[in-house]
Amino acid sequence: MKIPLFSLLWLLPLGALAQQPTTVSPARREEGNLVIERIPPPTPALREQLNAYQNARSAGLLDWDHQGGIYISTRFGDAAQVHHVAAPGADRRQLTFFPEPVGGASVSPDPKHNGFVFSKDVGGNENRQNYWFDRATGQYTLLTDGKSQNGAVLWSKRGDRYVYNSTRRNGRDYDLYVAPVGNPKAEKRLLEVSGSWNAADWSPDDQTIVAEEYISANESHLYLLDVATGKATPLNPQSEKISYGSALFSQDGRGLYLVSDEGTEFHTLRYYNLATKQQTPLTAGISWDVDEIEMAPKGDLLAFTVNADGFSELYLLTTKTGKYERVKNVPQGLIGGLKFSRDGQRLAYTFANAKTAGDVYSLALKGNRATRWTQSEIGGLNPATLVEPSLVRYPTFDQVNGQPRQIPAFVYKPTDRKGKMPVIINIHGGPEGQARPGFDPSTQYMVQELGVAVIFPNVRGSSGYGKTYLAADNGMKREESVQDIGMLLDWIATQPDLDAGRVAVYGGSYGGYMVLACMTNFNTRLRAGIDVVGISNFVTFLESTSEYRRDLRRAEYGDERDPAMRAYLQKIAPLNNVQKITKPMMIVQGQNDPRVPYTEAEQMLSALKKNGNDVYFLMAKDEGHGFRKKSNRDYQTAAMSEFIEQYLVSEPAK
Repeated sequence: MKIPLFSLLWLLPLGALAQQPTTVSPARREEGNLVIERIPPPTPALREQLNAYQNARSAGLLDWDHQGGIYISTRFGDAAQVHHVAAPGADRRQLTFFPEPVGGASVSPDPKHNGFVFSKDVGGNENRQNYWFDRATGQYTLLTDGKSQNGAVLWSKRGDRYVYNSTRRNGRDYDLYVAPVGNPKAEKRLLEVSGSWNAADWSPDDQTIVAEEYISANESHLYLLDVATGKATPLNPQSEKISYGSALFSQDGRGLYLVSDEGTEFHTLRYYNLATKQQTPLTAGISWDVDEIEMAPKGDLLAFTVNADGFSELYLLTTKTGKYERVKNVPQGLIGGLKFSRDGQRLAYTFANAKTAGDVYSLALKGNRATRWTQSEIGGLNPATLVEPSLVRYPTFDQVNGQPRQIPAFVYKPTDRKGKMPVIINIHGGPEGQARPGFDPSTQYMVQELGVAVIFPNVRGSSGYGKTYLAADNGMKREESVQDIGMLLDWIATQPDLDAGRVAVYGGSYGGYMVLACMTNFNTRLRAGIDVVGISNFVTFLESTSEYRRDLRRAEYGDERDPAMRAYLQKIAPLNNVQKITKPMMIVQGQNDPRVPYTEAEQMLSALKKNGNDVYFLMAKDEGHGFRKKSNRDYQTAAMSEFIEQYLVSEPAK
């Protein structure tokens, strides 16, 4: 499963100026699109302190144009937009100007089509629509129905048409549609399905599409789809659960380069012969997940990245021999968005690490020389003073092969502080996500300005550590991942520089559930919790999440329609254990969230208030599953800063 590398979904600068008096507003109030309870207005001093960290930006690669330039995503206003960069180091020319973030800029392989397809939603509702942007006129045209959820387009090899998935038919199932360039009314439904399907690649002759049916993070199926008839043929039907990643046709159309965990613990790259149905392993010697693959235009090279313990490694494979070599002149960090140039001479990618904002680079395939295209501003921060994390492993409650299971975690610590430091445990979402060490100005703020240590654990259920680890929290094993946090609290208590008496938990989405679950299980060991778009009861969540997501989430969390599972989910629901929480809480939510409906936040807020808890609450009317607009994020980070300063950074009362 691909994990977004450079997402700024939840910026988290948690801190403020010490000893600043605050006035708490107990009543619910509205400021623009924000709904607020208990949060004091941010002071000018706090805004000034946060300014540099909140104004750091990054750039991500979208696509190459046909003249050797690139399209990127970056933000100069309130939301990320599409920009064009004509050459390395050239100006970033903004092309789209919307109040909502814009995703993608997909260019047709046919140079006569001068433009690109982009997508956007409204207010974070994730009902993304596709649009054609004409470079000659600067005008854009709606390509989809304007109301359903639509996936990104995948261009045919000739570039005269594209395929995408959409919930248009019933709001639940992702059918596949094909449309010619310039005439969206002539599109046709290629395949009507049940569930979540997407197109992975077109064959060289554009007669066949390899498509994926996604069941869960642990299971998916590949099909060969006849474009003329719409007939879908299973690639390799069998009873074993297999998880597929990418799949690309070979240049001669006789095989597929695909990523799967069939017969292995990790996602590995292999070549699949379509005639013999035999697979040839290509990366069996790499004991980590192959993350992303990209084929050169001539089919002679295949680039791929490996997720090695959270860090990216870049490789180039010669398809004629099946041999690969690692590209060694790329620094340690995160690599994503691989794209070969139209002439096949360069490979572009986005790179970031703890000290470097996300920026776009290209690798000249002759000589492997890397060239930087963008230089993102980081708000005046000094990269030399930014802190890199250390990777640690701590023992948890169960064993593997007779030894305590080890949980990986990235730990950021101040370098110039004495004494015991307060700690924030930042728990990722998914739950099949993975905390990885990218550029995060919010973490740098906490570490450098507040002297807070920040720990990013990858508890069981995280991706990146094999399929057994990935499935270790499914169904009725849900609380075992919570116990991994309990064991992290034990580990913190053994560290001479960490203050076990000043620990807070933070998390978004499923990480928000983990925050609430930790507060009910380890209330006496925690000072506070911050829940961002989190699940408060899996039963009410599964009954109210968007219909197109419901079965996907049941595969992970369990089916609430089953009496035994329903009873278990009700038993562990933080909402039903709210009386165990006595510490301060903060809840952040987007009102248009299609994944975790805002009712999950509202019901938890109501229960906590009845319980007598001190609760900060922030909801944005123009956001969904996390805040994407800078103005909203800035308010969120200021509010969380004040909350953390008051309830974590201050010394415990004597």
